[in-house]
This record gives sequence, structure tokens and C-alpha cells, in this order.
Amino acid sequence: MTDTIAAIATARTNSGIGIIRMSGENAVETADRMIRLKSGKRLSDCSSHTVHYGFVTDADHTVDEVMVLLMKAPKSYTREDTVEINCHGGTLVMERILELAIRNGARPADPGEFTKRAFLNGRMDLAQAESVIDLINAQNDFALRASIDQLEGSVSEVIRKIRAEILHELALIEAALDDPEHYQLLDVTDELSDKTDRILKEIGRLLENARNGSVLKEGIRTAIVGRPNSGKSTLLNSLLGRERAIVTDIAGTTRDIIEEQVRFNGISLHVMDTAGIRSTEDAVEKIGVEKAMESVEKSDLVLYVADASVPLDDDDRRIIKLIRNRNVIVLLNKSDLDCVTEEKDICRLLNKEVFCISAKYKEGIEKLFHAIEEMFFHGKIKMNDEVYITNARHKAALLEAENSLRLVQKSISEGLPEDFYTIDLMNAYEQLGRVIGEAVEDDLVNEIFGKFCMGK
Repeated sequence: MTDTIAAIATARTNSGIGIIRMSGENAVETADRMIRLKSGKRLSDCSSHTVHYGFVTDADHTVDEVMVLLMKAPKSYTREDTVEINCHGGTLVMERILELAIRNGARPADPGEFTKRAFLNGRMDLAQAESVIDLINAQNDFALRASIDQLEGSVSEVIRKIRAEILHELALIEAALDDPEHYQLLDVTDELSDKTDRILKEIGRLLENARNGSVLKEGIRTAIVGRPNSGKSTLLNSLLGRERAIVTDIAGTTRDIIEEQVRFNGISLHVMDTAGIRSTEDAVEKIGVEKAMESVEKSDLVLYVADASVPLDDDDRRIIKLIRNRNVIVLLNKSDLDCVTEEKDICRLLNKEVFCISAKYKEGIEKLFHAIEEMFFHGKIKMNDEVYITNARHKAALLEAENSLRLVQKSISEGLPEDFYTIDLMNAYEQLGRVIGEAVEDDLVNEIFGKFCMGK
């Protein structure tokens, strides 16, 4: 980790500005070999956290006119000497400057290596490092806010507090075993029981928020289902505000699943417009129907679109049977036409919330959005003072810690020896340590940072 690394930190496409980032103990010396400052100074003689105007040169040839940002260790993102070259954003220019950096002593950075160094050098813990890639990939307001909170240490702070409490209990047990004259094991056990209850409630709250956190971060997987020509594709277009799906009067127009992201009030819907579900002998349409039924099984939410202008038929009843045990909102579409099917007709077969809409004229769409908020977030997304777990790895570690603490409670209730307490307490402590990176293997660290983009 002492090599000087370099990478293009901006997108590899033509843009106004491009940034080539270097980090490592020879980053400044590498820059001095390829940059001529207008002031005549060498970059190594300049103060940290300063910006300089100059030229990148290859021998006596000027490659580009640049601004150079100097950040000396330890006050940099990686806690190493760091140089960022702000050049014109042409792809060829950026590639040439990167090639020069490598020729003058740097090596190409691995994906995520800058953030990996920040983690290994103690600039941030693993939970904070993972929030960096979440921040880059954020698809909605909530994901953005949650990532920033985690980068600022919201999750890490809670985990460290819980670990400190567990460590305190471990120390008390050890003290009672080593010095029984001054510490009564019975008193220690009573305190441990109370403390374990409190910690389990805290972990339970985090796990409860993990479900909402995951849904908010990744989007609510939403399947639009209904029989052919009920208005599913028109609904998708209305949700998106643009013509994405082909809409015709011909039943069975949609043969495959169309997937799109819909955003509203800080929430994302990962919407799947499916083929109309009906009995058919058409081989291609039959595949589409099977995919539609599979999408129901994978979804967090089903929007069942029924055509109000015609009576319910056997295909509708087949769909109702399929979705009965799912999170369902029923949309009685084509309410702008003469209605043959009414809300009460649906409610007799399916005890779910029903909304009359006109997807064609976008009537009732706002009510649908409010219904989704109510179903998943009780009408309001709470961010103040809430710590959300949005990472599956963190959730898995919390579940393991929760299980270990329940074993502690079981050992206490059964009057087992104190060694049983310490084994499970230590396991809970270590599992929580995995969240912040204090008990993780090198392979896992490499896997996590391998998912990062180049230059970050």
C-alpha cells in the first residue's frame, strides 16, 4: 500500500473538466516530473491544500493547461500525499496525462483503491467506506440522504456504542471470576440480563429499519399485472410521464417485461410492466404470461389493473388467486368510461384497497402514490434521528449478533456456567465488528472495494 497510484477520477467521456488523481508517498515527486507551474516553483515546495496553475508537459511538449490541487498527508482523503490534476475533459487529454503519471512513477489504481487506502489508513471505517459507493449509486433522495448520514458515521456510532456495552459486560464477568470477594456473580448476571434486553431492543430497532432502508435504497419492486388490454402499459407511461411502452387496442401487445424506475416524494419504484395474464395457445405470449406470474413472486408490491368498462372474467379470477397473499393495490382503470365493474365487485373477491383511476388521463395517480407511502411507510418517511441499515452485509452481521445475544439470555435462564455467556457475548461483539471493519478478512475487504468505480 506504499505505491503511488493514479487514475482518472471523472467519467471517461468528453466533458468540461477532467480530474486525474494520484495518491502515495511519491505522488508529489511524480507530479513534479510532469507539471511545470506558472509560478516557477516545484509542487513539492508548495504548502498543502493549495491550488496552482501550470502545464502538463511531456519532455518539452505541452500536453494541457491545468489547475493542480495539492493535499499533503495526513490531511487528505487517503491520509497520503495526494495530487489532483484538473485538466480539460477530453478523453484523449485525460488518457495522455494518466499515461504520463504512470511513466513518471505511479501505477494504475485498482477499482476503489483510493477509498480502500482511506479505510486501511484509518480515515474512515468500513461502514463509512461502503457508504461512498452507495452515495455514488444513489437513485433517490432517501438513498442519497442515508448514504451521507452513514458517511458521517451514523451507523458506526450506534455499532460502536453497542460494542462498548458488550465489552463492559465481558469485563464484569471476567472480574467476577477473577475476584469473587469483591464481585458477586449473581449481581453481574442480573445486570447482564437487563443489559442484554436493552441491546436486543436496539438491534431489533435497527433490523426493523433495515427493511424500510433496503426498500427505500433499492426501490420498491412493483409488478403491474392484469389481463390483456386492461391498461397496464398506459399506467406505466402515466407513472413515468412519457411514452415508454407501446399502447394499442390489440390485446396481448406486451409480450415481455418492461422495467423502469419511477421516483416520487423521495421514493423509488422499480416498476415491471408485464404481459397480460390470460389463457392462450400462442407460444410467445405464453412465455410472457409465465414471466408475469414470476414477477409477482419477486415483487414487494403488486398493482393489479382491472378494466372497469368490462365485467370480471375467469382471467381476472385467476390473477386474484395469484396475488391474494401479496401487498396489493387494486386499480380499477378506465373510470372515464361507463363502468360495468365497480369497487364492490372487486372487494367480494379480494380484500384489498381499490382505487378508481384513468391511466389514460392520469386521474387518480396522486392517490396511488399516497397509498404506496401509507402501505410501506405509514404515510411518512421518517429521517430525523433514525439510523437506517441499507447494506445487506450489515443486516446479516446484526442478525448474527442478535442470535448470539439471545443465546446469552437462554444461558442465563437455564443457569449455565459463565463461560457460555462470554463465548456468545464475544461472538456478538465480533459480528458487530464486521460492520465497521474491525473483524473482517482481507478477501472480504477486496471484494467490497472491487465493486467501486475506478478513481474512487
